[in-house]
Amino acid sequence: VLLMHHLMNKFKGNKAAEAFLLNQLLEEFRTTVFRQTMFATFEKESHAMYERGEAITGDVLCQIYLDLNKKYYGRECTVDQVIENEWMRIPHFYRNFYVYQYATGFSAAVAIANRILKLGAPAVEDYKKFLSAGSSVPPIEALKYAGVDMAQPTAVQEAMQVFADTVKQLHEMDA
Repeated sequence: VLLMHHLMNKFKGNKAAEAFLLNQLLEEFRTTVFRQTMFATFEKESHAMYERGEAITGDVLCQIYLDLNKKYYGRECTVDQVIENEWMRIPHFYRNFYVYQYATGFSAAVAIANRILKLGAPAVEDYKKFLSAGSSVPPIEALKYAGVDMAQPTAVQEAMQVFADTVKQLHEMDA
């Protein structure tokens, strides 16, 4: 996130580079926040079926996955029928319920970067404390050293604001 900010400043005025970088940041959001959240929903729905004693077949899982793609991307994207098979090749689904960590991790990274950009040196020191914690405390506790409390909605809200601002910047470039 900090590198993207640095590159946006470095290439300010270069419309092609700016468009590329904005698109790259949006792609990070799409694949790390939105897509992984969709994956978590797929896992939740398939596990709930199991808990209810429902039959889980390939066809059923394909339909769930297709419906989720339509829900997450359908209004703005063409969702081809073949996407229903994608779930079969995603290794994340063979390790229960960790994909949400991509979305929360990226949101935390945005919050840390925002603190560093706003506060400078004190936030850098906090970030170093976070890094120094290593595995000595649970990750949610370590993030507090960097000034990020993932038990509150603030980090995710900040990330969604960065996403919205980035979409706006890209649209303004087209105008």
